Amino acid sequence: MWWLSCFLLPVVRLYLAGLKVLLYQLLNRSFALPVLPRQDGRVAIVTGGARGMGLETSRHLAGLGMHVVIAGNEEDEGLAAVKKIQQETDQGKVEFMYLDLASLKSVRQFVQRFKSKGLPLHVLINNAGVMLVPERKTEDGFELHFGLNYLGHFLLTNLLLDTLRKSGKSGQCSRIVTISSATHYGGRLDLNNLQGRSCYCAHGAYSQSKLALVLFTYHLQDRLCAQGDPVTANAVDPGMVDTDLYENLCSPAQLAKRPVAKLLFRTPAEGASTAIYAATAAELEGAGGLYLYNGRKTESSVTSYDEQLQGRLWMQSCALVGLQKA
Repeated sequence: MWWLSCFLLPVVRLYLAGLKVLLYQLLNRSFALPVLPRQDGRVAIVTGGARGMGLETSRHLAGLGMHVVIAGNEEDEGLAAVKKIQQETDQGKVEFMYLDLASLKSVRQFVQRFKSKGLPLHVLINNAGVMLVPERKTEDGFELHFGLNYLGHFLLTNLLLDTLRKSGKSGQCSRIVTISSATHYGGRLDLNNLQGRSCYCAHGAYSQSKLALVLFTYHLQDRLCAQGDPVTANAVDPGMVDTDLYENLCSPAQLAKRPVAKLLFRTPAEGASTAIYAATAAELEGAGGLYLYNGRKTESSVTSYDEQLQGRLWMQSCALVGLQKA
């Protein structure tokens, strides 16, 4: 029974979630972006913005006139992305800044460097992530999925909140967009075992990190509303997108994925569309605490609406990254 709950059930839940998404994508067209308002004078940070959906997001925001900061841990890749976007558009500005979300020290250094530029911040897109990696720890000793996908973004967002607050205003809020996944529906959050110490399953660890991001988004939005801050926080589900994120699938799953991906997976541009919409659409002005899928507001998992769990996760996360709980 222990093996069943620790290893088999997380795998089954993740692949069932994937099958449901594929069925939806078979029967429904990908969300097509409407005409979006110009973003001249606005500044965005996109984590993981040098590849896949992050690159498409960076490219589109720059094309709308934004100053885009691509945050990533591969400098050559980041600089190549900057050059590519600069060749395609002269509408906005794009630059690369080093950020390793698997290192709390690196997150703090990134925020210090960004703030030293004296720039405002109107959009933060928490996009970077890893999926189904073998058991590994971050620099600070956290399980990699939880540490990079969730805790790194938790700290980054909190350290940038003051800049987001100052940059937003009534009728033109700053926006936080966090990329989750349909796998969060099968995620289980054990606050007594966030590190996966009792057993490790990559499928369960990934799903847990994506559930944590939704819980975080909802609690953050409640805190922002309570303080009257001109900042909104929303979660986005991009669907199943043909990117390098699936490179850690087991060999049989890789073989099955290739033909299916060509037929049913979204392209990176299609996968990025809802995040771009959440970051810029006029009709979402002032709207927070949403879970957006394929351009529409959708119900997330029952667990994600548990306010007690949201609060407990927030408090524990503050302790783990060394933030004051208030």
